[in-house]
Amino acid sequence: MIVDDVFHLFMAEDDLDDQQIFREAIASIEGNLKITMFSNGMDLLETLRTNPNTPDVIFLDLFMPKLNGEQTLEMIRSMNHLDETPIVIFSNEYNINRISELFENGANRYLHKPNSFNTLVNALKRTIVSIKNNTLGGTAIIKYVE
Repeated sequence: MIVDDVFHLFMAEDDLDDQQIFREAIASIEGNLKITMFSNGMDLLETLRTNPNTPDVIFLDLFMPKLNGEQTLEMIRSMNHLDETPIVIFSNEYNINRISELFENGANRYLHKPNSFNTLVNALKRTIVSIKNNTLGGTAIIKYVE
């Protein structure tokens, strides 16, 4: 874990528009948040393997080229130094059976991509607070109202 007063987020997301919206949403949230963006799971894994500092949370899109979010999740969970790092799946898909499988494979939260910027900001706030405080325990689907 990076030891400072900054809350570090890593995100693997291949869609440039989604990357920008996510960055803007994070920037609008109070607190000392820093996001590092990766365009695919392979780049994220390379950084996680070579950088001794681990993020406070990792967000993964499910549908990425080269290595999808589910494959990336499984590879992250095989790295012992990341056992305690929360992983949030961030996706347009909303399939309860698939979400259950992702939880079984080591995801801690599931955040369905909302349709509005304000809803995204509120869902991210709730996600970050729940991770900082560990208020949701093991796994959770982050709910929001559009």
